[in-house]
Amino acid sequence: MAKVKTLADLRKMSEDLKTKIQLREKGDNPESMIQLKVSMATCGIASGAKEVMDFFIEELDKQNIDAVVTQTGCMGYCFAEPTIEITLPGQDPIVYGFVNELKAKEIIEKYVKNGEMVEGIIPTNYQTPDNQ
Repeated sequence: MAKVKTLADLRKMSEDLKTKIQLREKGDNPESMIQLKVSMATCGIASGAKEVMDFFIEELDKQNIDAVVTQTGCMGYCFAEPTIEITLPGQDPIVYGFVNELKAKEIIEKYVKNGEMVEGIIPTNYQTPDNQ
């Protein structure tokens, strides 16, 4: 555990713990919430998935949108990294590819808030040469 040297260190530690507790509590009933999974396999990380995930976490929190943001392994869409899967309550998951911060903002504004589809959906019936 890190040593607390200043009041700012204590506040930071407190905020980090609150965030972890909130995520754990939200995880008890995820189907009633917006779920966002960011593919964080090697190809996703190399393509900027970590920055995209951080953006989603910060932006959803800033806009007070109740969502669970988690990371996942490879979704099999290496050609389209960074990829994210979004599940709105009561709906089937949708996978978006080539997501950067600008695309992430558009996804929040249009799809998450209004249910309006955004360009960049990877079709669920997409076949790679390996799985045909």
